[in-house]
Amino acid sequence: MDIKRSGSQPSTKGPVDWFTGTVRIDPQFPVREPARAAGNAVTFEPGARTAWHTHPLGQILIVTAGCGRVQREGGPIEDIRPGDVVWFEPGEKHWHGAAPTTAMTHIAIQEALDGKTVDWMEKVTDAEYGA
Repeated sequence: MDIKRSGSQPSTKGPVDWFTGTVRIDPQFPVREPARAAGNAVTFEPGARTAWHTHPLGQILIVTAGCGRVQREGGPIEDIRPGDVVWFEPGEKHWHGAAPTTAMTHIAIQEALDGKTVDWMEKVTDAEYGA
């Protein structure tokens, strides 16, 4: 058994290559062999968002605070709120982030395939975000 005490793992800033705006990542649990799942709490300040990306084995988002947005390629922008659970299919191109005027926090859970959990792509433009 291993207990990760609250506050024992340092927060990091979301890398500018992967995010637009101010994003904080708080690690929850890393991939531990033989398991493949990893999880992070991610907080997006208003207007902040991920770049377009995919996950080889899919991704689950559990919204814990605020109001956010998600979109899969070719689909409409959807609002998300605390208690909402979002599933992205393996390989489904998507983005997620905060609403324009409200911060949002979610737990992101994804599995590693050959050590990789995500493939990052181009940034979401202001026009795409505001559509």
